[in-house]
Amino acid sequence: MALEGAALREFGLAVGVLAEPGPFEALSHGDAEANNVLVCALGEPDERLIDFELSGRAHAVLDAVGFHVPGPAWMAVGGAGEVYRRALAAGVAQAEDDRVYGEALGAACLMWAVARLRRWPVLDGRPAGDDSRVQLVSTLEAAAGVAQVWRVWPALSGWAWRVSAWLRRRWADADVDVAALAPYTVRRG
Repeated sequence: MALEGAALREFGLAVGVLAEPGPFEALSHGDAEANNVLVCALGEPDERLIDFELSGRAHAVLDAVGFHVPGPAWMAVGGAGEVYRRALAAGVAQAEDDRVYGEALGAACLMWAVARLRRWPVLDGRPAGDDSRVQLVSTLEAAAGVAQVWRVWPALSGWAWRVSAWLRRRWADADVDVAALAPYTVRRG
């Protein structure tokens, strides 16, 4: 499905929001997903971020995407998004503005989903039942859901919902209730 019309215009605006972060400019990890956090045994206060190869100056909300949208390892850290926002607001007052923060977070989540969608030709060639197909559907739906919650990017999130529905029809094996999947099972991304 081509990105066109209002969705394409919103895509350009969303890219602009992230490219010009203003007060949200920060040193970003660049890949702050759950699988890049080492957690020590219970009671040992020594958690560490790893894998800084993509770090650089960027919009601070890019590091919050993994709290809302599953990444390559299928992990999303639910509930931590508000903790991240409060910590960010301690240094960036604009993070308390729902309109500004929601617009940036929706843009970041949708950009992540669009980037993951580039894998479609590879996933389409995989055999039925490959977990990565369900993961792509889940990523698109989670990103669109974030935009919907914040009431931002309606055309772009609508496009993501339509692509997700199309993929569910194309890949019958990906037409599943993701919430019903057993947690913490090994899945290929």
